[in-house]
Amino acid sequence: MFTFKGGTHINEYKLTKDFPTEKIGAPRSVAISMSQHIGAPCTPTVAEGDRVLVGQIIGDVAPDKLGCPVHASVSGTVKGIEQILGASGMKESCVVIENDGLDEPVGGLAPFEGDITAADAEAIIDTVRRAGITGMGGAAFPSYAKIKSALGHADTVIVNCAECEPFITSDHRLLLEEPERVVGGLKIILIALGVKRALIAVEDNKRDAAKVLEKIVDGDMIRVCLMKTKYPQGDERQLIYALTKTELPMGMLPMDAGCVIFNAGTCSAVYDAFRSGLPLVKRIVTVSGDCVKKPGNYVVPLGMRVSEIVEKCGGLVKEPRKIIFGGPMMGKSEWSLDTPVKKGTSAILLLSEDFESKPVKDPECIRCGRCVKNCPMHLMPAYIAQYSRLGDMEMAKKFGAMSCVECGTCSYNCPAKIEIVQYIRSAKNNIKAEERRLAALKKSGS
Repeated sequence: MFTFKGGTHINEYKLTKDFPTEKIGAPRSVAISMSQHIGAPCTPTVAEGDRVLVGQIIGDVAPDKLGCPVHASVSGTVKGIEQILGASGMKESCVVIENDGLDEPVGGLAPFEGDITAADAEAIIDTVRRAGITGMGGAAFPSYAKIKSALGHADTVIVNCAECEPFITSDHRLLLEEPERVVGGLKIILIALGVKRALIAVEDNKRDAAKVLEKIVDGDMIRVCLMKTKYPQGDERQLIYALTKTELPMGMLPMDAGCVIFNAGTCSAVYDAFRSGLPLVKRIVTVSGDCVKKPGNYVVPLGMRVSEIVEKCGGLVKEPRKIIFGGPMMGKSEWSLDTPVKKGTSAILLLSEDFESKPVKDPECIRCGRCVKNCPMHLMPAYIAQYSRLGDMEMAKKFGAMSCVECGTCSYNCPAKIEIVQYIRSAKNNIKAEERRLAALKKSGS
């Protein structure tokens, strides 16, 4: 099996791996964020009182900026533009639509015309952009831009099906139930890039999904690779090393190793855009944790609020201490149950205080070396954290703070319960702020 150096084995809590995907009930309303991806936020193109249809563009960015449109996930009436608190603590503009229950699609949605195998890269990239497709594994990088930047640079497409975070099983269910969507989207990406080699990376705790994929792929062009189950196997640098034995140091991108990586959900969204013309307006979300009555995997329209999702999952059985979008290692804690689902929301975890690590007063490093042993980037996390605590950003940078992928294996394995990754994250933010300040001074000529 393919693997990498470092990493750690963590409790998987794959409570919903055997739960087939279900359609969740229709929401009363949706709040669709205009900040759905890396890059410029969208500007609303609708106003209060407008009637919108499923698949209609309700927000877009200028053609010269990084970003792609967002679309209505239900038909109904725009109730207004609300400012909703995001995970970063900053407010985001959201178009609130009252659902009329009709699911009436906008006109003009149609399958891709012509022979897709003969389509040029520009046509495919344009379709992907207009469909509003972004990375659905959590990073939410606009997919059209990733394809465009990889043209002429990548000779291998990797489909990341590792799903190494605890709790999350949405990709696993997608691979088991609709593998043809994932493989179909992958083939379209291969056509766009003009390459003939693809690797589908699946952790060995999903052997059933690997067997399903092997039955439908072209073994000469597409290979299913079984990965050793270990966290963070799904990180792009660890994935590339495991598959190609090429290390990516700080500053290098996957395409520098001749690779480009897409999530399984992203590939399925690409397939849908070409098969039906429907843009990205819904996704599979794992709802799990010890606070929800009926955990499972659900097809959820974008913009549906957590409160309504929980209601349709039987309600709460405990008071959640944390609401996390994504996994518990690298996901983001949200502020309230009013938070709406986004394109990158692979999971919603509702966890009680039983899952919260007990704080240690004035924790001190005991120099056990576990953080060094487990760091997938081969750093010395304890030293970086120490320099961060002391405010010495120059030394934190010298010890490789900017190479940290913030996977959290150091904090997870620390017997002293030091929040190492938080100190490193703080150091990275301070280093970036200083670099921006120096760049601004240089630009101004000071």
